[in-house]
Amino acid sequence: MERTNELVAALDKLETLVQTGIDLGRERDRMALLRKVLSGGKTLLNCDAGTLYLVTEHKTLRFALRTKDDTLPSVEIPLHDETGAPVERYMATWCALHNAPVVVDDVYAETRFDVSGAKQMDTDTGYRSVSMLTVPLSPREGEVIGVLQFINAMDPETGAVIPFPPELLRFVTAMAAQAAVALDNHQLIQAQEELMDALIKLIAGAIDANSPYTGGHCERVPELAMMLAEEAGKVATGPLADFRFRSEEEWREFRIGAWLHDCGKVTTPEYVVDKASKLETIYNRIHEVRMRFEALLRDARIEQLEAVAAGAEPRAAFAAYEARRAQLAEDFAFVAECNLGGESMAPDKLERLRRIAAQTWQRNFDDRLGLPHVELQRHRGEPAALPATERLLADKPHHIVPRTDTRSIDPQWGFKVKVPEHLYNYGELYNLGIGRGTLTEEERFKVNEHVMHTLMMLEQLPLPQSMRRVPEYAGTHHETLTGTGYPRKLTAAELSVPMRIMAIADVFEALTAADRPYKKAKTLSESIEILATFKQNRHIDPDLFDLFLSSGIYRRYAEKFLKPEQIDAVDIGRYVG
Repeated sequence: MERTNELVAALDKLETLVQTGIDLGRERDRMALLRKVLSGGKTLLNCDAGTLYLVTEHKTLRFALRTKDDTLPSVEIPLHDETGAPVERYMATWCALHNAPVVVDDVYAETRFDVSGAKQMDTDTGYRSVSMLTVPLSPREGEVIGVLQFINAMDPETGAVIPFPPELLRFVTAMAAQAAVALDNHQLIQAQEELMDALIKLIAGAIDANSPYTGGHCERVPELAMMLAEEAGKVATGPLADFRFRSEEEWREFRIGAWLHDCGKVTTPEYVVDKASKLETIYNRIHEVRMRFEALLRDARIEQLEAVAAGAEPRAAFAAYEARRAQLAEDFAFVAECNLGGESMAPDKLERLRRIAAQTWQRNFDDRLGLPHVELQRHRGEPAALPATERLLADKPHHIVPRTDTRSIDPQWGFKVKVPEHLYNYGELYNLGIGRGTLTEEERFKVNEHVMHTLMMLEQLPLPQSMRRVPEYAGTHHETLTGTGYPRKLTAAELSVPMRIMAIADVFEALTAADRPYKKAKTLSESIEILATFKQNRHIDPDLFDLFLSSGIYRRYAEKFLKPEQIDAVDIGRYVG
């Protein structure tokens, strides 16, 4: 009968051990994992209390958890003293240093270790410590990541405090080994997540730092997106009632998608992103144009002097020179104004630009000298004989840069975009004639292409199941509810709430940003007015826009990121509903 009882008890302990191992393997929350480790050991040993210590990076034991509800001590126990010698006088430190269990049958009769801490706690709390068992948490040979300490084993029948039964040591040691592996795996996963998050922020920061005009965009958009997602998760009625992130994993998935929403910009040339004038490439080519005007003015001066030398009336020659100088100055001022892209190019302006461009100047030097091989390939045909007569402003064959990389327009990606024939067109008349802004059709496609590259880059990554939606969160912030966005022209039915949140965050940040070269920072009311137009045209989600205003997110964001002079009054009643 006694053997039968012992067998039943052993089977119960084994079942507890197996169940604890299963529970530890399933747990993802760190504090919940620690609680299961400690409570599992307490149940297995049928004892009154337990304490969990964790080894810190600076080699101390830190109180991590107790089964009692008393306050955890803030003090850490060093494993080595100031001389580097091991601190072995405490049960917990000895256990950690030697990776071996310690059993004490009677604390008050103990002479091997310093138990003054336990005695002092008894004095302070009225508790009575008797038996103690300390086991290491060791996930692999030679490494200890923590210590489990249990107090006062109890007789299952009488409830009296007894020494810890020796036969239970192997069970609790096995459980500690399982717990150590589970905890170590959790710490490794957490470390990997922290490293990944840091790398993602590093990439986003590098994208912002790459351009002096977009600094902070990749940081501000995620913050605004998270603010709006938090408010959307609180909505109990209406179209947003069913939306909420239900776990930290879902929040992290969205946060990573927001941080990576512009990662494709690493493929966009800086001079395109930062193009502040129409003739700008790596530098502003208005200087080349100006020098041609300078040459024409010099020619006019020479003509004046030559006319006088040939017997012409000096006053008449000077008057002709002055008229030419005034005309050149006026024409160059017009060209320079066109270069800024501040106003739309009306037909009369385009016609005047063509008349100015039709003027000619003489080039006396070879325009192919000093060019690299790649650029020379665009200079087709034989060089013109010198001196060569050239137009003041020209669109030349070598201004065309052919499109050779077609990865982003591969049908496999499902992008529905109009692709310009050429990669770039640097034609002077072509660029100066841009209807609005400073970007050509080719350059605008290149800028928009960053979203395509974002999707291509992220969809090729072997993302875990918990992050499978990162590409769609990151790569859909330019889609609209009307199916007219890019790059996939998604419809409203295909756009989830997080994807719609990203669109609002990206647009609002861009409108209010004070670090763009091509526009003046808009005030809060101006930005809201533009967003309201987007709402009416269903370019952004109406319910999220209303929430953006009614929750006060727009002002909280403004107070944190906008300049004081941008923050003005907004009558949200005009827009909500």
